[in-house]
This record gives sequence, C-alpha cells and structure tokens, in this order.
Amino acid sequence: MSTLRDLAEEHTQLRPADIDHLHRIAGDWQLLSDLSFADLLLWVPVDRDGTFLCVAQVRPTTAPTAYQDDQVGRIVGGPEVAHLEVAYGQGRIWREGDPVWYGDVPARHEAIPVRLRTADGEAGEVIAVVGRDTNLSTARTPSQLELNYLTTADDLAQMIADGTFPPPRHPGETTSAPRVGDGLVRLDAGGKVTYASPNAQSAYRRLGFAAHLVGEDLAKLHRRLAADPLEGTEAANGILAALRGEGPPRREIDARGATMLTRALPLMPAGVPIGALVLVRDITEVRRRDRALITKDATIREIHHRVKNNLQTVAALLRLQARRVAMPEARVALEESVRRVASIALVHETLSMSSDEAVEFDGIVDRVASAATEVAATEQTVGMRRRGSFGVLPAEIATSLVMVLNELLLNAVEHGFPPAAEPPTGPADTASAGGSGVGGVLPQVAAGVESVTPPEVVVSAHRFRKQLHVTVADNGRGLPAGFDAERGSRLGLQIVRALVTGELRGTIELRNGAEGGTEAVLVVPLVRS
Repeated sequence: MSTLRDLAEEHTQLRPADIDHLHRIAGDWQLLSDLSFADLLLWVPVDRDGTFLCVAQVRPTTAPTAYQDDQVGRIVGGPEVAHLEVAYGQGRIWREGDPVWYGDVPARHEAIPVRLRTADGEAGEVIAVVGRDTNLSTARTPSQLELNYLTTADDLAQMIADGTFPPPRHPGETTSAPRVGDGLVRLDAGGKVTYASPNAQSAYRRLGFAAHLVGEDLAKLHRRLAADPLEGTEAANGILAALRGEGPPRREIDARGATMLTRALPLMPAGVPIGALVLVRDITEVRRRDRALITKDATIREIHHRVKNNLQTVAALLRLQARRVAMPEARVALEESVRRVASIALVHETLSMSSDEAVEFDGIVDRVASAATEVAATEQTVGMRRRGSFGVLPAEIATSLVMVLNELLLNAVEHGFPPAAEPPTGPADTASAGGSGVGGVLPQVAAGVESVTPPEVVVSAHRFRKQLHVTVADNGRGLPAGFDAERGSRLGLQIVRALVTGELRGTIELRNGAEGGTEAVLVVPLVRS
C-alpha cells in the first residue's frame, strides 16, 4: 500500500509543505474521528474535472465504521464527490444532503476543507478535503458524553477549515496517548470545567480530588494537586497556554502515588478562543513499570561493571604470574590468556555503559585492533583498518565474536609478517615461519627500483539476509603449503573454530586472498532460533 506522500506526489501537484501539513493532520486525526463517532477520509483533488483521490483513512474507536473496505488509493468523481467539490471550491464545511448507503450501511456525509496557513498567519487556500462519514445504523438519542464529544468535534473541524488544527508537535512527542476514551475535560474561555467524562473524573480521583470537576478552575486545581510544586506550575501553565490559543506540550502530574498524563488543546473555531480541550490518562501503572525497568537496567549495568572489574583482576593476576615464570613457552601462554580475558572485559565494559543488552561493536573492534598492534611480537609496524560497520550486536554474540577477532588479529600480526631482514624465499620458509596468520610484506622490484607495500590488516563487515559477514584480510605472505585449518594444532585457531561453530553457530573459512595474503571469512547468523 502506497503512503500518503507517495500517492500525493504521484497524482497531485501539491507542494512539499502542503503534504507535510496533511501528514500532521493524519497524525492527530484519530482524536477527531473518536469525537465524531465517524470515519475520516483525506481526499486530494487529482485534476480540474472534479476527481478526488483518497490518500488516508482512519476509523473511530468509539463507534462502528461506515466502511468495511479500505478506501486509500480510491479515485472517485461525478455525483459521488459533489460534497467534496463544494467544500474544496467554496472553502466551507458541507453538512447538507440526505444519508447515503454503502451496501447495507446508511451513512451521513460531511466535508471539511483543509487549509494551510501562510507564513504570516493568514488563512491559505484549500489544499484538500476531510470527509467525515458517520455510520447511522446504530443511531439513537445521544447521551451527555456524546453531545460533548460531538460539540468538541465540530469545533476541531472548524479549526481544520481555518488551518489552526493540529497544533505544532513538540520534539519527542508522539500521538499515542492520551486518547478520547482515556478521559476528556472541556474548559470554557475562563478555564472552568464545563464537562468531564467518567474516565477523566476517575483519573483525578486517583490524584486525590474526590469532588466533581465541573465548575473547577483546572489550572489552579493542578497546582493544588501536584506533589511537586514545579510540576504543578508547569501543568497549570500548559492549561493557560491552551486557553490563549497555543499548543503546549504534554505534562505529567504526580500526586498520592498516582501519575496522570495531560494534553491540552486550544479550541478556537473561526479564530475565536472559546476554551480548551484537555485529554487525561492515568499512567500510574506505566510509570511503575518504567521505574522497575530503570532499576533492573541499573542492576544489570552494575553486574556488567563488576564482571569487567573481576576480569581485569584475573588479567592482572595472570600478567603477574607471567612475569614470574622462567619458561618462555609458559610466559607466552599466560600473556595470550591475558589478552583473551582483556578482550572479553571490553564487551562487559561497554555493556556496563549501555541501557540494554546490546553493544555498538565498531568501537570494540577498533580497540581490539589497536591493542593487537601494540602487544603483538613483531618487528614490523602493521596498519589496521576497518571497512564497513558491525552495527549493534546482542551481548551473547558480541562476547564470542570479540574473542574470535582478537585471535585472528593477533595471529595476523604475530605470525603473518616475517622479520624484514629475513624475507622467506620459498614455501618451506613460509611454513617454518608459522604462517597460519594473515600475510607478510615482501620487497617488490620493478624496473630496478625497490618498493615496499606497507603491512596492513583490514577488517571488513556487512550485514546480508540476517547474517553478519566478516572478513579479516591482509596483504602478506598467505597460508603455508599444505595448511589445514581443521587439523591445526595452534590453540588460537582451536578457540576460533570452537567459538564460531559452537557459540556463534556460524562458519569460518581460512584461504589465500585473490591478490595475495590471507583471508579469514566468517558468517554469523544474527537471528537465534
């Protein structure tokens, strides 16, 4: 299904600013639909012969729909859109005419012109029409609640025709809450409550106000109820701003252990301020869960912090032991263990600063690569470069993957690059140099001039079909003759194979690069079964 913007750009000559305004209406018109007990359809003119295209539709949550089928993308003309032509051509709300039938459903048509105000605040030309179609199959005598809903809906409809609804959205705000059914309060021009729905009354009762709301000055009431004076003042100022015709941001009020979210909307049909509409919602349980999640997140981060500290302590003990060991082989083994433990500690350090169980992995790879060049036993300076992005990875993948990359990078630097003074002369020399890592750099002679390619290891990453593809490649000597990764005796390669095929449930291939050097290619699934 095409979006509102796609349909408008394909079939109309509307400007980007016009389409943005239609998007704002579609983002806030569930409120008008629920107050009207009616379906709303957004129609834009396609050409000059009276043809209209439906680019958006919303159904009410307070009444049955007039349309069982989706109307978006439908192009209509002729007598069926006569009411739309009147609203579009004359710039007024159309409410005349007899009910029409959609199959077995009788419906009442209304048409509301949509204006976008100019930069200097003047009413602009009509750019679209909102069709308000009410299912009449359940028509009955309206209750006081329904009458207040319909009256408020008419005021908002006139504001759409004036170009003053919806108000500008504040940064970070959504349109998800509160809604009409959560609680509605209507104020007169002086800020006194003229109507409060039962749900609104219940929400204020949770805050400690047991009396009836009608007749109360709502701004003063918010100041009295709020446990925090600053919070109460901000909520009261929001009410006063709406009475002045402004669109204030949503506010929360905490009192007696309860929390209520409020949204104040100005009511100013035909440019005349007549009061405000205040939507309220009891979000006590939502905030309680938020606080529980915050506490849980803080606990998890503290656990990761302590694990990181413990791993660093283990690494320090191993490092201390390595200094006391006389056997070179044992010292090397302990130093390798130090690096492995330190790489895992990096992940837990990142998780201790994150709000969820996922890490931005690029920074970790960069730090591991930098450490590999600093601690590896090699006579050459090896450059490290990352190409592409790993993105955000879950902790269970990141912990194993960082160990795999640590091993591959260390092998590349330590075992792939021979001493500059002793370049290998053949396959036998390459094999004896322990070349299970990633490449070395040899002098190349061309036209009698010696040139040397700088030693480099490149880590590449990209995502494809819910898999992470990683390549650790170098520009060096390549794998020794007869090399078999499955039968390799080096502990580092054994760790890599075990982690990739076991913990990561992926695959790894070690091969010679097409232009020389060695490539280690990993494929890791990102979706766990």
